[in-house]
Amino acid sequence: MSNEKSEYLLAALKKEAEKRLLEEGIPRIIKCLSKLSDEEIWFRPNEETVSIGNLCLHLCGNVRQWLISGLGNKPDIRNRPIEFSERGPIPVAKLSLDLNKLGVEIKETIASITVDDLVTKRAVQIYEEDGLSIIVHVIEHFSYHVGQITFAVKSRKNVDMEYYPEIE
Repeated sequence: MSNEKSEYLLAALKKEAEKRLLEEGIPRIIKCLSKLSDEEIWFRPNEETVSIGNLCLHLCGNVRQWLISGLGNKPDIRNRPIEFSERGPIPVAKLSLDLNKLGVEIKETIASITVDDLVTKRAVQIYEEDGLSIIVHVIEHFSYHVGQITFAVKSRKNVDMEYYPEIE
């Protein structure tokens, strides 16, 4: 593949990652958080289900480990068990602030990605993944949990989250 085509594909991937994570994912979670009290964010329907607050912590940890550390070469400081054991309440404002900070880190990391990064294998958790796989994993994983959070809020509050107000 020519260098020109490689750079075009890299730019398209970066744009798509920013759209899915920064324009859709993080704003949707913050919108969901705004519909709930601190107590509701930390509600667990049973011992096998984590709270929305836990999912927020989990997404921050996962993205930092896979994208920011795995692809962006920053230190891996993740403590995965705490993401699920935390019982809160960490306030809505703090979770929203942490998600916005994550967005800044995502943007900086995505901006730094090169074509070589996409094909270079890296160790993340117990896996050997190339940069393309890391980006796809992060987008897919983030979207999965945004859906869970959205479902929980819609079920609890009987609200339309209005993610697509321009479509009737």
